[in-house]
Amino acid sequence: MLNSYNNNNNNSEVNIDMNPESASSGTSYGILQRWKREDSLKRASLGLRGVTLFFSLTSFLLMASNKHGYGENFDHYQEYRYLLVVAFFTSIYTGSQVYRQIHELITGNNIFRPTTAAVIDFVGDQVIAYLLISSASTAVPLTDRMRENDDDAFTDASAATITMSFFAFTFLALSAIISGYKLSALT
Repeated sequence: MLNSYNNNNNNSEVNIDMNPESASSGTSYGILQRWKREDSLKRASLGLRGVTLFFSLTSFLLMASNKHGYGENFDHYQEYRYLLVVAFFTSIYTGSQVYRQIHELITGNNIFRPTTAAVIDFVGDQVIAYLLISSASTAVPLTDRMRENDDDAFTDASAATITMSFFAFTFLALSAIISGYKLSALT
């Protein structure tokens, strides 16, 4: 779109190019699009990690409180202790990542250099996601065997904990995809 302004006093014409795809403003338009994309990725990553934090904390609290008498305590089973420890470390990791990302969004200051943060995000997301799926997968057969004999509050809480861990894995895996994209964009 081309707008012009005529000045009757000095007969000069001023042309203002309002097309964002023109050669003169194409560079700034591309930069604005890149900033918007990076901002969207930061917010998506923060949202996914926030949801992961919620599910991992829920999983941790459910398993930690899963004590229903003799033979029905989570700490009597290695699989459930593993699930509890992984949920705890996932909560710590995602909580620190959420804090770091909120700090960076609010202040505009990076705690780490962008390349260091991208590597930490990618490796951390990958490792924690693997641990989440591993711990949930080891607890499923035990819970299934227990449910065949007795379906009670202990097995229900165990099943809910496993479900929360699977949800945490799903959202952290999506975050890992974003982390991988951000790492590849920096190199």
